[in-house]
Amino acid sequence: MAEPPYGVIWNRLRRGKVVPFLGAGASMAARAPDTTWDPANPASLPSGAELSRLLADETRFPFSRPAETDDLATVSSYYCDMNGRRVLRERLRELLNGDYPCGELHRFLASLEVPLVFVVTNYDSLLEKAFIAANKPYDLVIHPADRRDYANAVLWWPHGAAEPQFREPNRLEQDIDLADTTVIYKMHGSVCSDSARWDNFVITEDDYVDFLSRMTTHTAVPSLFSSDFREKSFLFLGYGLKDWNLRVVLKNLGRDQASREDGTADDEELPRSWAIQRNPSEFERRLWESRGVSIFDVGIDEFVTKLRQQAEGGRS
Repeated sequence: MAEPPYGVIWNRLRRGKVVPFLGAGASMAARAPDTTWDPANPASLPSGAELSRLLADETRFPFSRPAETDDLATVSSYYCDMNGRRVLRERLRELLNGDYPCGELHRFLASLEVPLVFVVTNYDSLLEKAFIAANKPYDLVIHPADRRDYANAVLWWPHGAAEPQFREPNRLEQDIDLADTTVIYKMHGSVCSDSARWDNFVITEDDYVDFLSRMTTHTAVPSLFSSDFREKSFLFLGYGLKDWNLRVVLKNLGRDQASREDGTADDEELPRSWAIQRNPSEFERRLWESRGVSIFDVGIDEFVTKLRQQAEGGRS
């Protein structure tokens, strides 16, 4: 079985030519293997399926098959309809804002010296905690799903700011210089450890519809980021492609990456991207490859260990 091209990945990463994307598996990598999540006394974050089942049980979700109770968007929609958006948001904060440990992946990414844009679709703040622990500066940008009055804006925390500023997505280039600023972009919202006031979650079916509709108007991903993506490789960590919402996002990101000022695209000039995913299905392999992404069946911890060895000049 082919291994990831660690040397190539590290060389591009250290030169700021990679955009790391962190999915659900990236957060689960911080969790001890073979552990059971206990919502009454959690020692780690829940998986998406575990969170969905808990919400389904609490709101007496009227279906019982795993395909239904494990669907977080559907269950969250029902929870919200039955109990209100505020109750859902408060419950998510209770479950996601604990003092959970960062994983080796988060610590490694926070140790990098080059400014990068990190795209995170998880709701937790593990990456931010790793940067704080490493005393590394970063700007935070969050999609404000719960602020309908700012539906076409993003929340922007300059490094060290206690409160966010609202910005039109395509005007962030006036505020952020990616040449010397690391940015954590929470594409699907986030629990905010400092204040519940700014918690935002793209989690219900309606949230995803709203977010994806913004993709068509180029306001979901700020142009500052999509422009930066065009000459860079994507490094997908902890993603699966069974979720159609993610496939739509990737399709649009790929279109932005391939675009040129003259409206043409040269496939030979596009940098290769990589996905690190344990036990991908044949369906997922084909989807990744069709999007110009090489997929590798490697655990995240093993990947980080070997990438760190590469950074230190050694080989496994």
